[in-house]
Amino acid sequence: MRTVNELRDLTGRVALITGGAGHLGRAIGDALAESGASIAVLDVSADACVGEAKRLTQTHGVRAMALPLDLDKADSVRSVPEAVRRELGRLDILVNNAALVGTSPLKGWTVPFAEQSVDTFRRALEVNLTAAFALTQVCAPLLAVSGQGSVVNVLSIYALVGPDRRIYEGTALDNPAGYAASKGGMLQLTRWLATTLAPAIRVNAITPGGIFRDTKEPFLSRYVERTPLRRMATEEDFKGAFAFLASGMSQYVTGQNLIVDGGWTAW
Repeated sequence: MRTVNELRDLTGRVALITGGAGHLGRAIGDALAESGASIAVLDVSADACVGEAKRLTQTHGVRAMALPLDLDKADSVRSVPEAVRRELGRLDILVNNAALVGTSPLKGWTVPFAEQSVDTFRRALEVNLTAAFALTQVCAPLLAVSGQGSVVNVLSIYALVGPDRRIYEGTALDNPAGYAASKGGMLQLTRWLATTLAPAIRVNAITPGGIFRDTKEPFLSRYVERTPLRRMATEEDFKGAFAFLASGMSQYVTGQNLIVDGGWTAW
């Protein structure tokens, strides 16, 4: 029987992280690189993407590559697995993390329901849900031959529950319908892929709660009051969850959603 450290070890494996240069994406990269994985950083910002790949190599001594890519462009997605294979030799882990979120500066997005744009709603589905489907589809052959293929989809508490409007009142923040719908779709896509790609590839999800990033009052106090653990999350809170689902520590886990929300959805 292998030890927990042996199960956790990702030495020799390669992980592709979408949105890899963002706040959560960087924490995911650290978690997997600290376990020994080489990292392919995919992000829409070329400069941030290159910078993050360089940081991972310098900080953790692992191989890393930058993949600047707009997931809105389906044709570009098709080239991803071959680019990763050519540079890093294989692909074992795919983290579908990139998304339009509640703070994204989009027209007809964080506005009252009557003003939310159908076009922006469709774009949220494309980036948050369709792109994850398309990327998983083209990466599946490489993941399958890995023998240890793992897909981790990043959801949101709003895939599970409706927004509590009281915490948003009088603030510049909001929770668009397109965000919730796309994340809810990702939950069912996780289950569908888990049964379809088994036994060669495991597919699971992580549902983060709200993450503190200079969050202003009165939203902060309202959110904390509604959370059993009485604080918002930090990026560090998710490192163990991603290391678990990406590695042999979860070798008999598929089709599951690991909720890391401080108890928000337990009420």
